[in-house]
Amino acid sequence: MTGSVHNLIGNTWSEPHGAGRSTLTNPATGEALTVVVDSTSEDAAAACRAAASAFPAWSAMPMLRRCRILFHCKELLERYADDLARCLVRENGKVMGEAQGEVRRGIEVVEHAAGMTSLAKGDYFPEIASDIDGYMLREPLGVVVGACPFNFPAMIPMWMFPMAIATGNTFVLKPSDQCPMTANLLASIMLDGGLPPGVLNIVHGGRTTFEALIDHPQTAAVSFVGSTPAAQSVWSRATTLGKRVQALGGAKNVLIAMPDADKDATIEAIIGSACGCAGQRCMATSILLLVGDTGDLLDRVVEKARGLRLGDGLVAGTGMGPLVSKAALQRVTGLIGDGIAEGARLLLDGRGARVEGLPDGHFLGATILDQVTSSMRVGREEIFGPVLSVMRAPTLEKALDIANASELGNGASIFTASGAAARRFRTRIQCGMVGINTGVPAPMAFISFGGWKRSLYGDLKVQGTEAIDFYTRRKAVIERWFGTGDVWGK
Repeated sequence: MTGSVHNLIGNTWSEPHGAGRSTLTNPATGEALTVVVDSTSEDAAAACRAAASAFPAWSAMPMLRRCRILFHCKELLERYADDLARCLVRENGKVMGEAQGEVRRGIEVVEHAAGMTSLAKGDYFPEIASDIDGYMLREPLGVVVGACPFNFPAMIPMWMFPMAIATGNTFVLKPSDQCPMTANLLASIMLDGGLPPGVLNIVHGGRTTFEALIDHPQTAAVSFVGSTPAAQSVWSRATTLGKRVQALGGAKNVLIAMPDADKDATIEAIIGSACGCAGQRCMATSILLLVGDTGDLLDRVVEKARGLRLGDGLVAGTGMGPLVSKAALQRVTGLIGDGIAEGARLLLDGRGARVEGLPDGHFLGATILDQVTSSMRVGREEIFGPVLSVMRAPTLEKALDIANASELGNGASIFTASGAAARRFRTRIQCGMVGINTGVPAPMAFISFGGWKRSLYGDLKVQGTEAIDFYTRRKAVIERWFGTGDVWGK
């Protein structure tokens, strides 16, 4: 065990001052990794003060210099990418390939942010009237605070702070208390890359810690990713205080399989989307909606899922890692039981999975429930585990009605050989991210990420152009000068 995780306030690493302590363990092996100590409200306030103190100089720094620092940070992140991935596997449970992919997607946001000199330009309008020019400038907000979930402890922080600091803000990050080590390693790399003290700060803890950051008077904006109830609570709290907020919530993603879909590609996508990262991601396929006669597709999905090899993500050949904690395992197995009790047919049962040599791991095998309806808990609630609920519809229109009835609208995919069906799906589906013959329609760094309905609270998403709009405010200038302009020649 490496001791306790420390806060980063200004340029100083120090242990939080709270009384609450918990031991973080490797979810695959049960190995004790570190101790998480809750931060106090004073710890949160100190981080906000450090960020506020750093803001004037950082925001006044020419953007080109800020971008050069970020580009150097990106180079260091590339150098230490495998170290980040290994740290992530140990505290989260992902397999190594998934962790490497997560780190790569995060680095892409840093790379995107390093081009802010061309991304955040204003607009100039000469001669809007006689001898009068107009232009629009972007200015940073000030201190931004962000909180991240456990499921992507590298990528989601990098969704937030690189875009925020590239546009001139300073940042206070509260990582998940279930996966805090990766964030600290990220921050260490960023400091080595040249970030001045106070530009990026880290405060560890739970909900009360983040609420203290939101409530602090020097906080200007709040970014959050988590469950829908938590996102709604953060949005309500922050907007009541007059702060700008983006809060990404949960998902109930649907994959529609048409009769003409390429079966091999569809099966690979279903398994990858439903069971990748042990189903612990907001882009996971939760519902497989079979339209019409899809033949033996479901039988083949079951067999493919049955063959997934559970184990430690650091061991080569592991197909799926554990859930992040015992509590997460209990919650997901409870939902499976509820689904069966409500009438779902169990096609594949992953409960009680055991891995030789890892008796303390939080393992759940892939689970598939058939004959699920939207009224069942497994048909309407986010499960956050490798559980696939199967529904059926006679037509694409009926399938779209089922999908659109959900209160969540994060992502959805269709697999079909028909351009007409794909177009109908694309225009009618009510969600923020759409996949056509792709199981995980997660946008790249330069395209904004976020859902609709109760999957997003606030007007602006993360990444892409919407992130720039979120982290800046616009100032319109109307300018007029008198005289002929040749005074030096007189």
